[in-house]
Amino acid sequence: MTSLPFTIPAPAEEASGPTAPAEDRGLGWAEVAVAAAAFIGFCVVVLLKAAQLMEPDDYAYRASIIALSQGHLELTTAQYHALSSQIGGIQQWVQLPNGRWLSEKNPGYPFYAVIFQWLHALRLAPLFAGGLASTSLFIAARRWLGRWAGTYAVVLFLASGMALAFAYRATMPTFTDASFIAAGAGALLWTLLSTEATTRRRTVVGLAGFVALELAVFMRYTDAVMLVVAVAAVVAAAKPARLRRSMVAWWLGSVAVFGAGVLVFDQLVYGHATKTGYASGEITFSLGAIWPNLKHMPNLLVRALPAAILALAALVWITVRLVRTRVGSLRGERADRARRDGLIGAFLAAGWLGLWALYLAYNWTAQMGGGVPGGGFGSKLRLPSGIHLPSGIHLPAGVRVPGASGLMGGGGSIHLIRFYVPALGLVALLATWLVFQLPRWVGPLLAAGVVVSAFGSFSTLVAGGGLGGRFPGGTGGLGGGGFPQRGQYGPPGGFTPPGGRYGPPGGSGLPAG
Repeated sequence: MTSLPFTIPAPAEEASGPTAPAEDRGLGWAEVAVAAAAFIGFCVVVLLKAAQLMEPDDYAYRASIIALSQGHLELTTAQYHALSSQIGGIQQWVQLPNGRWLSEKNPGYPFYAVIFQWLHALRLAPLFAGGLASTSLFIAARRWLGRWAGTYAVVLFLASGMALAFAYRATMPTFTDASFIAAGAGALLWTLLSTEATTRRRTVVGLAGFVALELAVFMRYTDAVMLVVAVAAVVAAAKPARLRRSMVAWWLGSVAVFGAGVLVFDQLVYGHATKTGYASGEITFSLGAIWPNLKHMPNLLVRALPAAILALAALVWITVRLVRTRVGSLRGERADRARRDGLIGAFLAAGWLGLWALYLAYNWTAQMGGGVPGGGFGSKLRLPSGIHLPSGIHLPAGVRVPGASGLMGGGGSIHLIRFYVPALGLVALLATWLVFQLPRWVGPLLAAGVVVSAFGSFSTLVAGGGLGGRFPGGTGGLGGGGFPQRGQYGPPGGFTPPGGRYGPPGGSGLPAG
């Protein structure tokens, strides 16, 4: 195991920052109550807004969830067309070599969401994951920074237009996989810091953290960036965190089993261990996309997630403190805390910036943003010939995509920022660290400002309703002509079409094939 030149302090020495005295570690019900109230308020705001199907991905996942709720992972052609006619069209499904149909999306989310579909509570699917994330972040931040840190971590995780805009879209995995990453990161942070806890307890909590990260990866394969970072964190911090070999073996064994399971799944379903439902060359990354993305993404991300500014400032401050330990201006216990915070900050930053750097190299977002005069979404987007949406929907040269107006207008920006949502929890933890280095009165003001900003950006993000409108012409294999109009997909309890199921009239389900 890699050895680091310090040991994580015992519990009595763990406070960090002027607002976290070491002797004040008891559980305060006031901070729990405020965090719980923040989460309940978040749920109320999400559920009061009527849900929409805003882009092709919603239609793809909706069809998968409904089909899986009736026991079908794949559909025959007859079943595919029956389902399509019942729900108003299916987007982004592909025909497999065996002739059956399957969504091109990564498969994990429908397996999770179908549980809530069976319970007629689909809109609670992302909120349940958000509750797990909030609990994990609360415990981890409090363990790291002291009293009220958990409350700030929860507020900073939930209070952004980015979180609100995707938590209310139950037919998208975006907020759910971000929540599982947050839950996993929080569990691992608590495990690494809790050197006084029993081996069994640390093993179980750490294993739960890795399972949460693995679930996120199953929903979005690019979340593997965070899983790799977690493995590196455990290996590098094994000695200072006093991890037993048996603990590390359980965690890394879980990762190995998960990786093998994904390869087997892809082999059985897609015909090759490294193949997914996406067509070859459809999802591409390149260094040439970085500069075009940098022209427009920072503005969108700061508006949707203002806590990112706090997190960036935290990284600068953490770096400065580490430099001070090297030159000798910080010594003793303060130097130990600076090194510990530097290690934690490094791994949080590696996950956050790793995920964001990956999508800064994403060709599709570069093309979408670069097609607008001035580099923003200030006018309707005209897609040049040959550019395609990630769903594989190809548009003729010169076709305009409506709904992409306004710098934070829901049309264009909600498409682009969704790839950056998985880092929400990591940003919240870093921002919380910064709050705890500032005077006590600054924290509530920052939190209030973030909350106010969240409501404004939430309303603006969803106002445009995604791409909106209809694409002219058919789109090959969509089960209908063009892109369906956005609209309600049923009452808050979930999908409830006539007959109670999506299938032929009378509720008999999909045809047998």
